[in-house]
Amino acid sequence: MARSGLGDLWRCSFANDIDEKKVSTYRANWGSDDIKLGDVASLALSDLPTAPVDLVWASFPCQDLSLAGSYRGLGREQDGSWTRSGTFWPFWRLMRSLIKRGSAPRTIVLENVFGCLTSREGRDFAAIASALSEADYSFGAAVIDASHFVPQSRPRVFFIAAHKAHTIPGSLVRREPHEFGHPNSLVRAYERTAPQAKTNWVWWNIARPAARNTAFADVIEDEPSGVTWHTAAQTKHLLQLMSPLNRQKVAEAMHCGRRAVGAVYRRTRPGEDGVSHQRAEVRFDDTAGCLRTPAGGSSRQTILVIEGKRVRSRLLSPREAARLMGLSDSYVLPARYNDAYHVCGDGVCVPVVRHIAAHILEPTLKNNAAETIAAE
Repeated sequence: MARSGLGDLWRCSFANDIDEKKVSTYRANWGSDDIKLGDVASLALSDLPTAPVDLVWASFPCQDLSLAGSYRGLGREQDGSWTRSGTFWPFWRLMRSLIKRGSAPRTIVLENVFGCLTSREGRDFAAIASALSEADYSFGAAVIDASHFVPQSRPRVFFIAAHKAHTIPGSLVRREPHEFGHPNSLVRAYERTAPQAKTNWVWWNIARPAARNTAFADVIEDEPSGVTWHTAAQTKHLLQLMSPLNRQKVAEAMHCGRRAVGAVYRRTRPGEDGVSHQRAEVRFDDTAGCLRTPAGGSSRQTILVIEGKRVRSRLLSPREAARLMGLSDSYVLPARYNDAYHVCGDGVCVPVVRHIAAHILEPTLKNNAAETIAAE
């Protein structure tokens, strides 16, 4: 999806993923010449391009930087193996090898979940900052929510770094944080970084995107493929799992006078009796909840489609999930539902990548290309 967001101006020299489903999907859309299936820790310098590249984009596993992963962070398990998010370090070993060889990437982008700001009390964020700083990169981070571009709530942290051998145009940086992209949580994470890392920090001047012109209902298929509508009994059971507050949301949607589409997640919530119960929670704010991988039933989003007194429910379809990630309808998805949902839920939002490329990466690289021509 990063490749989709970068677009036709870019040419991919090398790609890697350990997940066979995602590698197969990549090959179905882009061909097989430039992607290697396997653990990043098994890669060698000889696997990578020999010439310096304009960009290295890395989205490392997020589980151990989130509540679901108990915030284990960028460390090792008790058996000495890396946590899933700890695969950042084998990746960074490769970057250091490129730098030592004299082929440092001109820019680097690292993408992860919002939890990387606070995992292990900020030590993971500070470790990444120090790694970039010590490798002679000017860098900063931004928090961008996909909801600015698509009807999905998906805040992500993007470290954006440019090697110091290249000049960053003055218009791309700010003297201090800005309300767009630099929330207080990011400022606090920055304050916990090492003094040396702070000397190489920049506050990126990322333009606020235009107002989104699509709603959740716009991505919903009239005749979905890969899913079937629930029976009346299943929909009734889903409504029964809702609290009075959520049932009231449904009642209001039934009387709003228009077709309403709501996103539903199943949660485990403590009841008045002190016992945890499964609950269904719905939102009708024209935005879906964050897509996740279907590790369990609660990770898969259900939708409610309400037209007057008619209430129907079903799982989100694979194509709808792809649309929520900003992928075109021509993008080839795996045939199995869980595989397609996994590919979408584990990806990066396409228009967010394009926004970062258009407003930071491409201006920086073009500026330095112009400087090189002038010098010659």
